[in-house]
Amino acid sequence: MEFYIPTETGELLAFCAAIATGLLGLFGLFAPGTALKLAGLQPKEATREGLAFVRSAGGFYAGLAIVALLMAQSWIYMAIGGGFALAAFGRILSLMSDGSFSAKNLLVLFVQTVLAALPLGYAFGFL
Repeated sequence: MEFYIPTETGELLAFCAAIATGLLGLFGLFAPGTALKLAGLQPKEATREGLAFVRSAGGFYAGLAIVALLMAQSWIYMAIGGGFALAAFGRILSLMSDGSFSAKNLLVLFVQTVLAALPLGYAFGFL
């Protein structure tokens, strides 16, 4: 099986979103303590279970992204986009109901929206 790098603009943007997803996943997988600190979730004492959760979530993101990069199928890009779209929706709910309105949350919302729009735009033929 040959590794495929897209030449079409829309697919290349979805491919880049998959790369970003993979990098975020690898970061959570191999640096869970730092990932927790950046997310503002560092408890007083990091428990083994908390670190294991972050590592497994990072592994999930990395695994999904690796499959998307290797298979280069629009339905896998759709899964990445759908996941980030629901994550962005959850962040919007938090901004409205939890009072978590901050520059950091707005930046993460923007990143999640972009990472949702690129693969979904390609999968549905908009890019």
